Amino acid sequence: MSQRPDPARRPPGAPPRREGPTTFTAFGLASEAEPLAPGLHVVATPIGNLRDITIRALATLAAADAVLAEDTRVTRTLLAHYGITTPLLAYHEHSTDAVRARMIERLQEGQALALVSDAGTPLVSDPGFKLVQAAIEAGIPVTPVPGASAVMTALVAAGLPTDRFFFEGFLPQKAGARRNRLDALTGLPGTLVLFESPHRLPEMLADAAEVLGPERPAAVTRELTKLYETVRRGTLGSLAALFAEEGAPRGEIVVLIGTGPEAAPEADADAALDAALRTALARHSIKDAASLVSDETGLKRRLVYARALALSRQETEEGQGDGPDDA
Repeated sequence: MSQRPDPARRPPGAPPRREGPTTFTAFGLASEAEPLAPGLHVVATPIGNLRDITIRALATLAAADAVLAEDTRVTRTLLAHYGITTPLLAYHEHSTDAVRARMIERLQEGQALALVSDAGTPLVSDPGFKLVQAAIEAGIPVTPVPGASAVMTALVAAGLPTDRFFFEGFLPQKAGARRNRLDALTGLPGTLVLFESPHRLPEMLADAAEVLGPERPAAVTRELTKLYETVRRGTLGSLAALFAEEGAPRGEIVVLIGTGPEAAPEADADAALDAALRTALARHSIKDAASLVSDETGLKRRLVYARALALSRQETEEGQGDGPDDA
């Protein structure tokens, strides 16, 4: 069983910890943060509403030797709001390997560093994972401090199934690559969660409606937790038409897309597909059988091929199990 590092224990020759107040103000009350264990602390921050932060996150930010911020201007506003004076260091997607090496060196000296993104949980569509990987490889403790997440906030507001979901992040910017990626995501058995830039939203929705089908349930969330928070629900077709008419919105966007009939087929449809494939496989190769059945049923060729491959492997395994050694 691993033990948490002792905050008072310092490597031989390590520099002294940061001096000065380690306090923060929450709910109108001043609090003193307890000493923080050495290591990298990955801290979630609000995605819009500054009140959406935990007491633990505030204490961590106040007690850290430094806060590594994606944009120091954004994080400075947060720290100032809660009376936190911890030094800020820039760490973002353009930070070099040399910058990352200096952060690792500070951690190896026994410092406690807090990693934050502009908003929400670090490492979700930002470069923080490179620093976490480097810390783990160096044997440095990595401690998550959970909190706000745009993905989870949008998911619970969308009105779509939450038992299974897939976070894709940003789709490719170019139309052709975007459609290809959407085609690869067609059969996912769960709600699809996407980030999108406001100016690309209308064309992305149009592509999604064309590739995934206009009747798929979907939602577009904007400016979650902020003053002008909106959630638009409908089908991909209706939402594509809506934003084609209204134009690109402003603010932070999360798009959610529900499953289509191919992602959750009925049992009868499964049986009919298997029967058609077995008949075709008796006369043709896997590739040709999949192509033939795809043309007959109208199902995506990629999905039919995957099922044909699975059936072929199943029959091969059953055939190998018929020998005398299995008696």
